[in-house]
Amino acid sequence: MCRAVSGSRRVYMCVSTLRKRYVPCVKSSCRRTNLTPTLCRSVWEHHVEEGFSSGPAGVSCWIFLSWQAELARADFSWSRVAVGVNACVDVVVSGVGLLQALAVDPGTGLDHEVLHSKDDLKEAFIHYMGRGAAAERFFSDKEAFQWIARAAAEYPGAKLYVGGNAALIGQKLASYPDLMVLLCGPVGPKLHEMLDEQILVPPDSLQETDEYHLILEYKAGEQWGSTQAPQANRFIFSHDVSNGEMSSLETFVASLEEFEPDLVVLSGLHMMEGQGRQLWEERLKEAVSAIADIHKDIPIHLELASLTDKDYMNSIMQEVMPIVSSIGLNEQELLFLSQAGEGPHSDLAAWQGIPDVGQVSDILYWVLEQHGRIEPSSEADLTRIHFHTLAYHVLATVDGYWGNQAAAVMAGARVASSQACGLQSVDVSKVELKVQLEFHSSHFEPREKLTLNPAEPVTVWRRGNITFHLTPVLVCKQPLRTVGLGDAISAEGLVYSELKTQQPF
Repeated sequence: MCRAVSGSRRVYMCVSTLRKRYVPCVKSSCRRTNLTPTLCRSVWEHHVEEGFSSGPAGVSCWIFLSWQAELARADFSWSRVAVGVNACVDVVVSGVGLLQALAVDPGTGLDHEVLHSKDDLKEAFIHYMGRGAAAERFFSDKEAFQWIARAAAEYPGAKLYVGGNAALIGQKLASYPDLMVLLCGPVGPKLHEMLDEQILVPPDSLQETDEYHLILEYKAGEQWGSTQAPQANRFIFSHDVSNGEMSSLETFVASLEEFEPDLVVLSGLHMMEGQGRQLWEERLKEAVSAIADIHKDIPIHLELASLTDKDYMNSIMQEVMPIVSSIGLNEQELLFLSQAGEGPHSDLAAWQGIPDVGQVSDILYWVLEQHGRIEPSSEADLTRIHFHTLAYHVLATVDGYWGNQAAAVMAGARVASSQACGLQSVDVSKVELKVQLEFHSSHFEPREKLTLNPAEPVTVWRRGNITFHLTPVLVCKQPLRTVGLGDAISAEGLVYSELKTQQPF
């Protein structure tokens, strides 16, 4: 029999008379969440195979159906979103295959803040491949980059995609028909052709040539020489001056008055790192001035990306974070942020496997405490951080400013599960759970022991006036494409987020 379980998230459950316990009511959930018949049948069959057990497929079904039930009830807050300012065309190839085609031999990995040659490229690629970590670097030699780019475009299986954080976020937002999206960035003819028709591009953002970024992907377990990737990921590099100088920023801000957005999404600050200290110091001041010109009633989300210069990261923390409302970042960026600011767990050289939830919570709390508006009298605007890693996502918000946090963090996790597998929806036969079901709210005492309930898969805890929402990711077993996952996660999380308008920014 089926019955409704009361609570903040009403999840329909069935009583299994044979097992004497609750399981998700699959048929009811499929009807209520408008799942396709094929998908509903797939979910149902996996429950039958598991005997409604708590085995891997059964737990994945619980989580997925709980996401669907919650998100089917969510309301959307935004109607017009402006996104800027990095945009390009991504050339996606096999990293190992391309480097072999360039006649470089595998060796030891070594990180480089800026790439000057194909040997630098090889060493940096191996460095991050061995860690299964994403990274992005600037390639300083224009002619060498163009030679590598031609080889990449001609490599068998190479594919062209919309690229750049802003363009990717814009594409994801444009998949919602009721959202009007403005995109500012260096948009060339090829990129313009690939963009969703719903995206508006100001004439001043159009340019005669495209900017190309090379995406070197690798699979989980893939080996090159003595290096083996622990998980699938990618290494990105480019010789991109337009995005590197954030040349579209002023055009972006000038376009806001006419477009009148109710949300602004900003990305591309990481691209300036490769231009050298003198340029980024000057340009960052101009960027801060431009951002400050955006009307205070409009929330601003900043999407971070891979950085290596601690001084530059510190400048972003001190000058940019306090004037934005929200940030999105992954585990590499979060740890580097703490290392740059000598925050909690900054002595860690790198995460070992799946980042510890307690340590992540400590750093998120520290960022909001140091650079956010945890007190009403604070002049800072930052009140929201959306963190994502392979196995789980956390949304940390200062109380009183945001709503729909559970739906927002679920939406980000759901798109991570489906998009990595190249699907429109989650296929529970192709995903697995990697997060621990028990964890702590902090690495330090006093701390709270927390448990993840698959039937209500958002765990909530508070530290002071900051609330944390965590949900697991159903990790794709054989990911087809990892590029743009972070952008899709942040975009989906923003779509489902609600700004409490009584709190002006």
